[in-house]
Parts: sequence; C-alpha cells; structure tokens
Amino acid sequence: MTNAAAFTLAGKKGLVLGVANERSIAWGCAALARAQGAEVVASCLNEKARKWVEPLTAPIGVDLVNCNVEEDGQLEALVKHAVDKFGKLDFVIHSIAWAPLEDLHGNVVDSSREGFARAVSVSCHSFAELAKLCAPHMKDGGSMLSMSYLGSGEAVPNYGLMGPVKAALESMVRYMAMELGPQNIRVHAVSPGPILTRAASGIADFDGLMATAQAKAPLQRLVTLEEIAQLSAFLCSDAASGMTGQTIYVDGGVHAVD
Repeated sequence: MTNAAAFTLAGKKGLVLGVANERSIAWGCAALARAQGAEVVASCLNEKARKWVEPLTAPIGVDLVNCNVEEDGQLEALVKHAVDKFGKLDFVIHSIAWAPLEDLHGNVVDSSREGFARAVSVSCHSFAELAKLCAPHMKDGGSMLSMSYLGSGEAVPNYGLMGPVKAALESMVRYMAMELGPQNIRVHAVSPGPILTRAASGIADFDGLMATAQAKAPLQRLVTLEEIAQLSAFLCSDAASGMTGQTIYVDGGVHAVD
C-alpha cells in the first residue's frame, strides 16, 4: 500500500547551498522544503548577498550562513552549524556554480587553465567535499542533490566552459551514488531547463537560449522555479527511496527531442 507520508519532507533536516535571491533555484528548494515541514539551514555567498537573501529566509525560519566554498574552512563551518543545530542531516541540496566571465564567454579551446580549474572546483568538486562532510551525519541515510544542465551532454551555443564542468558533475554523481549507496545515501543531479537566475545571467545571449528551449519543448513553455523545487523535494523524500545515481530532467521535455 502507498504511504502518503513518504511524499513529504515533514520532520526532515536539510542543508541548501547557494541562495542568491528570490529567483534562485536554491531559494525555491529551501522554501518548499520548509512548506513541507522540513527544518532547513541555507547558505549564501557573502555579506553582499546576505542583504538580499536574509529577508527571504528569516520570515520562514531558515537559518542563513555565509559560505564561499573557495575560502578555507567556510564549507566545514556551514556543515558544523547545521549539524550542531539539528543533530543530523537528511538531505543536502548543492546549487552553486561559477566560472570566470572571461572563460565563460569565450570558446572552450581558449579557456585558461586557471579559469577551468576554478570552475570545476566551485561547481563540481565542492559537491564531493560537501558529501564527505555531510555523510557521517546522515546515519539514517538520505539524499544529496546537485544542479546540472542539458549542456553537459550536448554542445549548447554560448554555454561554453560550463558544459564540460557539468559533465564532470554528472559523472561525479554516479560515482558518489555508488560509494555512498551502502550508507543508504542517494545522490542525483537535477537538470532543469533554463530559467532566469543570477548565475544564468552570466551566460551570453541567455534570452536566446530560453527562446530556443521554449520553441523545442514538447510542453511548449519553460519550466518554473516551483517545478524544479517540486522535483527536488520528491527526490529528497522517502518516496524516492529506490532511486539513486541519476540525472533527472525537469525541462519541459527539451532533452527528449532533437
């Protein structure tokens, strides 16, 4: 018999990284998790971001911690804050990505070694670092999610450097799923269609990318922040207990058509 309670995050404790403003995927995920009854700690990049984010998180009872994953000790401090508050973790959502603009806006063949390395470190390897820190505190198992994009598996104009970086992220998801599965920790990449977030605004001709996606989509529209959050909430719930190691699209069907 179906357990309706499995389709909720009530009573779960979670950590959501990467809230930038009201349009960020991390914010959509954190807000829905709270609405479903989860307790949540969230992160933003720094004090500059905090002035935009705290007015969102404070009214719904989400603790906010500054965390720049390039700064030594900040990721560790974020996880410690969450564990000290909750005693354990049930889900972790990693929604951070970054590349230097000069590398992001150029051809992949022209990217600098330093820029590529920083993009991989921030957007991909930080997920593995986060998992290492969080897994010991997921004694009952749980879910870890990161955010990808269609450009990981095919060449998307203007997506450039982030395509190979997201491909690495999706591969990392599969290896993390294999390694953490014995601890009943499930790992997924969520691959949304394009929506106008602060990170997306750094991609050249992003309006054109959104227009192309809408024209190709079988649903004939772009997806919403709420739809991305709903998929993420499902994957963090007990209803998804038999799933791990996948890249799951929420893009109106764009990935399925030529």
